[in-house]
Amino acid sequence: MKLNARKLINTDYKVLVDWWKWWRWPSIPKNFLPDNGTGGIMIQKENIPIVAGFIYYTNSDAVFVEWIISNPKYKDNDRKEAIEMLLNTIEAICKEQGKKYMFSIGRNQSLINTHKKLGWDVDNKPSYEIAKKI
Repeated sequence: MKLNARKLINTDYKVLVDWWKWWRWPSIPKNFLPDNGTGGIMIQKENIPIVAGFIYYTNSDAVFVEWIISNPKYKDNDRKEAIEMLLNTIEAICKEQGKKYMFSIGRNQSLINTHKKLGWDVDNKPSYEIAKKI
């Protein structure tokens, strides 16, 4: 069976919260996410969600690609292919909209390696996500 990409929908949020909990990430509030949790892409196979990520648009030529998260129970051999498809799909969407740059923050080495494989520049110095609720 083949992988396919689709826009996130409202019911995906609960799935993503479960994934975040499993990976010991904080659950990201819907109102922190683009389009209240639907501003991103899901890669799936036979209606099984595999990996998702969000696109934060800016008033510049850049977008932020964030909160990439995968289904911890999905173990098929095409898992890496699904992650690559997610990043390539987001890139295609951004190019169609005239964007020139994508920016992301990550600490998972496998995901960082996938970014490198797809031509992303990766700064070798660690950085930190810094946020404040106001």
